[in-house]
Amino acid sequence: MNSEILFTALVVAIGLERVAELALSRRNAAWSLTRGGVEYGRGHYPPMVMLHTGLLVGALTEVWMRRPDVVAVLAWAMLTLVAASQGLRWWCIATLGRRWNTRVIVVPGAPRVISGPYQWISHPNYVAVVIEGLALPLVHAAWGTALVFTALNGFLLATRIRTEDAALTRLA
Repeated sequence: MNSEILFTALVVAIGLERVAELALSRRNAAWSLTRGGVEYGRGHYPPMVMLHTGLLVGALTEVWMRRPDVVAVLAWAMLTLVAASQGLRWWCIATLGRRWNTRVIVVPGAPRVISGPYQWISHPNYVAVVIEGLALPLVHAAWGTALVFTALNGFLLATRIRTEDAALTRLA
C-alpha cells in the first residue's frame, strides 16, 4: 500500500475524530447554555472551523499533488507527536467533562477547572492543537500546510486565548 493512501487514512481518521468531538461539543454546549452559560467570541469561531478544516484538506491536497518524499524518521516522529496531541486533547476533554466544548461558554458560578493538565498550564488543549497542526502534515512531509496552518493558527489562537481568559476572569 502506498504512503499517500496510508496518510489519507490517517487524515480521515482524524477527521472522523473531529466529527465525534463536534457532536460531543454540541451536547456539552447545550448543557452549559441551559445552566445560564454565556458564550464569548462568536466572531472568531467560523474562521477557526475553516482553519481546522483547511488543515485536513490542505494536508491531503499537498500530499496528493506534490507527492513529497517521506523521510521515515520524520514520519514516525511526527506520528508520535500526533498521537500524543490526541492523548492530551482527550485528557483535556475528560478533565473538563460536560463543560468542554469547542466554543467559549462560561457557566456563572462554576469553579475554574485546575485539575488534570490544567494544573500545569492554562490552555493545554491549545498546546495539543499547535502540536497536531504542525505534526500531522509533516507525517507525510507536507511542509507548506504545516507552515501555513501554524502561522494562521498563531494569529487565531492569540484572539481565542484573549477571549477565553477574559471570559474566565468573569468567573472569579
